[in-house]
Amino acid sequence: MEGLYRPRRGRMIGGVCAGLARRFQMSPTTVRLLAVLSCVLPGPQFVVYLILWVMLPSEDKHAARAH
Repeated sequence: MEGLYRPRRGRMIGGVCAGLARRFQMSPTTVRLLAVLSCVLPGPQFVVYLILWVMLPSEDKHAARAH
């Protein structure tokens, strides 16, 4: 399993869903659909997305740290 990071390719907005999809070996479309559908439920989903966007390293930083 790979580390959790925001990939440079396949991003729609911030790359959070694409990063989660790669980490858990899922389709990015499935993760994006689940994220959008979760927004109809009460809770801090949008805030969590923003926090992950800020906290997850980009692919460049992840690769530099790995070497």
